Amino acid sequence: MDRFFKIGERGSTAEREIRGGVVTFFTMAYIIVLNPLILGFAPDVNGHFLGGGTGDGSNLPAIAAGTSLVAGVMTILMGVVANYPLALATGLGLNAFLAVSVAAQMSWSDAMGLIVLEGLVILVLVLTGFRTAVFHAVPAQLKLAISVGIGLFIAFIGFVDAGFVRRVPDAAHSTVPVQPGTGFYLQGWPVFVFAIGLALVITLWVLRVRGAILLAILATTVLAIIVESIGNFGSSADNPVGGWSLNVPKWPDKIIETPHFDTLGHFNLLGSFQSVGVVTALLLIFTLMLADFFDTMGTMTAIGAEAGLLDSEGIPPSTQRILVVDSLAAAAGGAAGVSSNTSYIESASGVGEGARTGLASVVTGVLFLFSIFLAPLVSVIPSEAAVPALVLVGFLMMQQVAGISWDDLEIAIPAFLTIILMPFTYSISIGIGAGFLAYVLIKAVKGKSAQVHPLLWVVAGLFLLYFAIHPITVLFT
Repeated sequence: MDRFFKIGERGSTAEREIRGGVVTFFTMAYIIVLNPLILGFAPDVNGHFLGGGTGDGSNLPAIAAGTSLVAGVMTILMGVVANYPLALATGLGLNAFLAVSVAAQMSWSDAMGLIVLEGLVILVLVLTGFRTAVFHAVPAQLKLAISVGIGLFIAFIGFVDAGFVRRVPDAAHSTVPVQPGTGFYLQGWPVFVFAIGLALVITLWVLRVRGAILLAILATTVLAIIVESIGNFGSSADNPVGGWSLNVPKWPDKIIETPHFDTLGHFNLLGSFQSVGVVTALLLIFTLMLADFFDTMGTMTAIGAEAGLLDSEGIPPSTQRILVVDSLAAAAGGAAGVSSNTSYIESASGVGEGARTGLASVVTGVLFLFSIFLAPLVSVIPSEAAVPALVLVGFLMMQQVAGISWDDLEIAIPAFLTIILMPFTYSISIGIGAGFLAYVLIKAVKGKSAQVHPLLWVVAGLFLLYFAIHPITVLFT
């Protein structure tokens, strides 16, 4: 096992890998609950619900089972094939786009067919070397900026999920787009639990306690169960000020649940072209593909940077294999009827715990497979207990900002835009696109166009198309 995963060669141990894999699972297990909530209550153009539901939530267990199955299989594949500490699951953002924008125009099977097509297109781009070539064309310091931006992004996610920062429901009629949540003033016991968890993980980390992140998650979960048993606060849906944001940390009535896989195989590969026309279908595929394409590039760079696995040009080992597995995961998510699967930046929490090889991914994947049957047990861990790890890991990734030459405006301005726009727009792809466009623009106006890799010009043009996708869609449809 040591030779296969190169555990000793990368300065790790089997214990660290296992611990890191467990931590990664805990920090992203929320997707098992959240993905069914996003996909399960959205009717398609015909008024039908994914997995044969009727709008009463009866289809949620089937979506959860499919979510866990694909995440488990593809994460294990990432570990075995690419030997990289990177976990995969249904991509947030893409699933919401699918539920709100795509399914409203076609049936769920047609929408999932679009996801399969998008994954296959990306796979072709990987196998032809285009995706890897684009990755090599990006300047090393822009790759650092991507890692730093993702660090701020996941820290922001942690604070939002904990209630410290609140989304303003109607930002157009508000003076601020986000504002301090009730948790910022420690209103509500769930947020207090998060604050204790954050203090605990910081304390354990600075004291260099082995397993600091995992111990903090477990201890905070126990505290959450105790707090809920005393106060009975329930979910935030029922108690907006004092409720738990997602999972309510109660010990379940049963541990094992018989899974149903009603979403698997329910996709129509080319049905979308008949439903909405060729032009609209192609534009939707392009939108999904570009977001998926660059999210993964940024994520694997950030994970490699934190793990110390990047070479002098900022390239992770086995880049081609990582991208192949990620592309297959996108198609697999569509084929299983649970939306596109992609690489998760929450994997950084496992890397922070010591993970350096694919063994950690295998552990995470196995836990996802177990969660198919142990879904009630997984739901015990509230997000308030898991997201303190994201805040700490955000700090660790932020430290890479020192590697950017801030006195060189040609790289500093693109890096700055990359870093700030990821959390500000809640999108990795938008941050990367803005950075690329700024880099190309600055080089062009300074008469240094020859220094820009030809592929970067192509990518910049694609991002222009991506940002202008709405008027283009209106013009051609």
